[in-house]
Amino acid sequence: MIEPKRDLVGYGRDKPTGTWRNGARLAINVVVNYEEGSERSYAMGDSDQEVMTEWGSYPFPDGIRNLAMESMYEYGSRVGVWRIIDTLKETNTPATFFACAVAFEQNPRVARAVVEDGHEVCSHGYRWEEVFRLSEEEERERIRLAIESFERTCGKRPVGWYCRYGASVHTRRLVVEEGGFIYDSDAYNDDVPYFLSVDGKRHLIVPYTADVNDLRYWSSPGFTQSSDMFNYMKESFDTLYAEAANGPRMMSIGLHTRIVGRPGRIRALRQFIEYAKQYQDVWFTTREEIAHDWLARDSRG
Repeated sequence: MIEPKRDLVGYGRDKPTGTWRNGARLAINVVVNYEEGSERSYAMGDSDQEVMTEWGSYPFPDGIRNLAMESMYEYGSRVGVWRIIDTLKETNTPATFFACAVAFEQNPRVARAVVEDGHEVCSHGYRWEEVFRLSEEEERERIRLAIESFERTCGKRPVGWYCRYGASVHTRRLVVEEGGFIYDSDAYNDDVPYFLSVDGKRHLIVPYTADVNDLRYWSSPGFTQSSDMFNYMKESFDTLYAEAANGPRMMSIGLHTRIVGRPGRIRALRQFIEYAKQYQDVWFTTREEIAHDWLARDSRG
């Protein structure tokens, strides 16, 4: 098997010019990671369980069920997700839900609300699992199961794919092989989409972010206040908006229902949306729409 090659050059100084097709200079995509109920746990019959919690990384002895961890994740599906959905609705903001298929199966009311509110559902896998643990055939089967599951819970298949933490060396080829995806987001290496050749086919990457991401509440000491999240989002926005005077830019915001869905953190999301919407040439949109825009730009040459 040929290992995926690295590209350390990218656009360089030859960045795309112009604007998005609607005239906006900066596209903003709010991503809501919905994983609760598909994480590793003994309750799901897994051989191990998640260790990351509000208390940091807190591993339990083998075979001992971590009920505290389970309940912290349950907060996201019971409470946090609705707080986020309500904030998005009240601010008229479309989002992309990186949803695990099994998580939607566990809480179909969330799946219905996401679809009814017009948000995009991007496949975050069948389970919230590290696909690099899987064999190629196991990963291919998980892709098939995820698509079938979303067709049941959402009424249609996803057109985007995103793995937990990182793809395997097989993932992108399997996504292209499947044929129904127009993009994947398994990259953190740019501020705008770009194309790759995968088995001779042109494939679109809509990169994601690990820094403008509420996981920092759990992983970055000192990052504790809603103002920390807002200030980091604002700093990122201000820089990208200024750069977008010379060509289109994209800003991703990564959220988790069990994290930013807490009452002491949700204000940062509303505060940032209100701040960014003061600018007329900013476009809050989904990754699917960003992908379609970039594909149309490419066809125009």
